[in-house]
Amino acid sequence: MTLEIFCPFWGDPDLLFETVDSVRAQRNGDWRLIVIDDCYPDESVAGRFARIDDERITYVRNEKNLGITENYREAIRRASTPHIAILGCDDLMHPNYVDVVLQAIADAPQADVIQPGVLVIDEHGTVVSPLVDRVKQGLLAPKTKGTTAVLSGQEMATSLIRGDWLYWPSLVFRTETLKRIDFREGLPIIQDLALLMDIAFDGGTLVYTPEVAFSYRRHGSSASQKTLMDGRRFRDERTYYRTARSLAKTKRWSRTARVAAVRLMSRLHAVTELPGVIRHGNRAALKSTLAHIFAG
Repeated sequence: MTLEIFCPFWGDPDLLFETVDSVRAQRNGDWRLIVIDDCYPDESVAGRFARIDDERITYVRNEKNLGITENYREAIRRASTPHIAILGCDDLMHPNYVDVVLQAIADAPQADVIQPGVLVIDEHGTVVSPLVDRVKQGLLAPKTKGTTAVLSGQEMATSLIRGDWLYWPSLVFRTETLKRIDFREGLPIIQDLALLMDIAFDGGTLVYTPEVAFSYRRHGSSASQKTLMDGRRFRDERTYYRTARSLAKTKRWSRTARVAAVRLMSRLHAVTELPGVIRHGNRAALKSTLAHIFAG
């Protein structure tokens, strides 16, 4: 089965081509890569792709800048295979990635989302283990003892709203699910969690296979990190947790609603970020972070 890999691009071209090289290094060659350039202001990118002699790779450039969410939608609109990945333009697939995710699909054909094992790297490509990732991988991810974990419906929703332990750019999705369930408007930074929760509320299934097959790049210039320092991240999180609680109560998923109301891990995340927010000196960010820790 061919896996379509979409790579919405806006960022460092050199890191992008490291990403492309990681796709080309797959042991299983049954893939197609579609890079969607969101009008990044570097005319050399198109020329570099023109020199790549690989018919599996397609480079397209949007007529105008769409922004993060709409460029993801553009990828989904173009999807033509049963399952797709939406790869970050600075992340790296390990050579076993396609094999690992296709095996997970074969083992659990009902899966809407597949999460392989992930390493975290910094901007230089060095493997790192920040506190947030030690919590995600050590405390929040399912304990599998080397086997696959399958979560559906309320179990999936409760696991994710307790703390989002998934790594969005590493995920593989059932294409039909993404075409049916759209991103929520107004939540550009946590749109991944909101979409995954909507898949869970729709009765979807998440498969986690712990075999490491992906390197997720975490660095200080990321959009997520910037929004921590200006207050938007935690403001949007509070908004969404209230939404998730309401949706869970409507479905009578009491465990999910209770976890969304307490949002313990989200509050603790704000506590760990508080010193950096104070040093940054943004009063709006400080107010937002304190509200996230203490508000109901």
